[in-house]
Amino acid sequence: MPIAPWFNRRLLSFPSACKNFMPQRAPATAFAAVSLHEHILRLHQCGGGRGGILLRRAHAAALVSGALAASLPLAGALLLSYAALPDLASARLVLRHHPHRLGAAFLWNSLSRALASAGLPAEALRVYNRMVRAGVRPDGRTFPFALHAAAAGATAGEAHPAKGLELHAAAIRRGLLLGDVFAGNTLVTFYAACGHAGDAQRVFDEMPARDVVSWNSLVSAFLTSGMLDDAKQALVGMMRSGVPVNVASLVPIVPACGMEQDEGFGLGVHGLALKAGLDTAVNLGNALVDMYGKFGDMEASMRVFNGMPERNEVSWNSAIGCFVHAGLYEEVLEMFRAMSEHGVTPGSVTLSSLLPALVDLGYFHLGKEVHGYAIKRTMESDIFIANSILDMYAKFGSLGKASTIFENIEVRNMVSWNAMIANLVQNGAEAEAFRLVIEMQKNGECPNSFTIVNLLPACARMASLKMGKQIHAWSIRRGLISDLFVSNALIDVYAKCGHLSLARNIFDRSEKDDVSYNTLILGYSQSPYCFESLQLFEQMRSAGIEYDAVSFMGSLSACANLCAFKQGKEIHGVLVRRLLSTHPFLANSLLDLYTKGGMLDTALKIFNRITVKDVASWNTMILGYGMHGQIDVAFELFDLMKDDGVDYDHVSYIAVLSACSHGGLVERGKKFFSQMLGQNIEPQQMHYACMVDLLGRAGQLTECAEIIRDMPFHANSDVWGALLGACRIHGNIELARWAAEHLFELKPEHSGYYTLLINMYAEAGMWSEANEIRTLMKSRKVQKNPAYSWVQSGNKLQAFLVADG
Repeated sequence: MPIAPWFNRRLLSFPSACKNFMPQRAPATAFAAVSLHEHILRLHQCGGGRGGILLRRAHAAALVSGALAASLPLAGALLLSYAALPDLASARLVLRHHPHRLGAAFLWNSLSRALASAGLPAEALRVYNRMVRAGVRPDGRTFPFALHAAAAGATAGEAHPAKGLELHAAAIRRGLLLGDVFAGNTLVTFYAACGHAGDAQRVFDEMPARDVVSWNSLVSAFLTSGMLDDAKQALVGMMRSGVPVNVASLVPIVPACGMEQDEGFGLGVHGLALKAGLDTAVNLGNALVDMYGKFGDMEASMRVFNGMPERNEVSWNSAIGCFVHAGLYEEVLEMFRAMSEHGVTPGSVTLSSLLPALVDLGYFHLGKEVHGYAIKRTMESDIFIANSILDMYAKFGSLGKASTIFENIEVRNMVSWNAMIANLVQNGAEAEAFRLVIEMQKNGECPNSFTIVNLLPACARMASLKMGKQIHAWSIRRGLISDLFVSNALIDVYAKCGHLSLARNIFDRSEKDDVSYNTLILGYSQSPYCFESLQLFEQMRSAGIEYDAVSFMGSLSACANLCAFKQGKEIHGVLVRRLLSTHPFLANSLLDLYTKGGMLDTALKIFNRITVKDVASWNTMILGYGMHGQIDVAFELFDLMKDDGVDYDHVSYIAVLSACSHGGLVERGKKFFSQMLGQNIEPQQMHYACMVDLLGRAGQLTECAEIIRDMPFHANSDVWGALLGACRIHGNIELARWAAEHLFELKPEHSGYYTLLINMYAEAGMWSEANEIRTLMKSRKVQKNPAYSWVQSGNKLQAFLVADG
């Protein structure tokens, strides 16, 4: 029946009751109280809006009729309804002006319970405090309601746990907890909310009587503290005690099984749900869908989903989340379409799960459509959707649009800042990323491990060792150095900055995974200490960590640089047995190994077996043939590369210019250099180094000097080193001194450049100049790199330095 007509009919009986309120008319007042009580409870179920107006009319009728002063249940219903609106001022007025407020705890309890239910635990606790100060004696429901508010406040961070301890002590003193199951359950819930699972269990053990809520509260207490094994034991104990499980018993433990990958117990819980006939509950079905998704069993997950008699938005989101977790992004899109076809309106969780899938699939146009849909539904201000949209635009290269989204987020959370910082770094805006970190801290956010992991690659790309060390020190102060992702990122920074000793120091002190090993293996493979790569490769297997493509790439690179072709062939054999020898990156690493070792026939066989040759495959072969003097084959491969539809890159021209240099083909080298400029490929340092080497070998040192002077940027050590080497061949002391001055500034610790100039001075009889360079070496504490060799004994690789005893 509609509420307003019902209410109007009830009011027809009030005038006679309110005309002359006297004790002899008590039956009429009692009737009005009962009627109004029922009416207010119905209004409470209807919520705000029109219900708020009707509630105030009912309140007025209760005052006029005298029913409010005569009926505590009516006053309690008014308190509950006003708190739910929320209209705290009116709720307080009802309590303050009621004649029986100091005579019993009922009204105080009602207001405390109403405020806690309305999500205002701090206000609920204030009501308890005022009640105690007013001298009202607590009853059997006072402390459970207050403890419920204390638990909610502790969870939300609005109340200190000490308040709950105070309430517990006061209840014990008044003897209000003995044998009260409701009070005991509330205490268990309170200690669970505070993360004190041990105290929750002690309260539970001391309870003389327990019901299903008691057991469920204990299970939740253990799960809140991350104690899955104890939660499982509590659930088993519940069944052994004869208390039947309900949906609330199983829903919390199912996700925990998924998170901890406890497949055996998870299947047992599902079986229990089927046996108890609880599997039709929507929230339990949702939890089971998610659990099987985390197990990676998509078939079982979809079987549960398809068997659910009723589904809600959470059901669809759980299924979509399973596919996202498994990386099956096409299925994510299909599930989203099916969700729309079933008339379920996507919410913020759905869209924030869908957008990463669209990014991975490269469906930028669909991502923009989702953005438009979010704007149409006024959902773009939702922080989860805004963060996902920001991330989508940045990953598709629309950094300006991503920045606009970021600026429009009114209240940014940690994810917003980290997403924007990560996207700036990924799009090459490293300086802007560092500026944003400073702004983030000014806004009261403290960088976390994700921030550091996003920033450190920027340090590596900029070769900024100083900034990397500052972040390292900050992570130590903040206690983040033990985070595996942070330690791996630091190893990467130090390795790429050439400080392998610092990288190894972090590696030795930290937890390790495959990324830790791979980062250091790659770092050593590109240094003079390649044998360390092979030692780490062996240690990785001993540690029980599986090799992946990166592990093999690093070890093959080390073998190539060490000329350790026996070990390289052994690794090749492992790749063949694992059916990985045709992997694009690994095949290219094998090409590099065999071309550097002069085994061009083997390299050609591997090259011909690669089904889809990329630019790196062609470049490696061109470099290999050019290095070993087969210039014509190198040029032929260069031409075939174009015929195969593979575009040249800057490395292609380095390879062909290097071949010209080895063959002394100056004019052809100049032609290739001009061809590169014609294809709008900007010359880099190595291209100029190749041209200087080409001209220098041919004795055209003056032209070499002109090229260096005309370079659009300052020459690096590769260019100056090529000039110094050419001067050594042709005995040009003047240009050699000019090149050496720059090399001593660029690489003051490199002993080879000093030695080369000393030898040139000595051969020219310029002994005083030679002694000056020796003195300079001593003052800078530059030492010649010791020669070393290595042997393999059994499964161990041992390096021997010169002068080792």
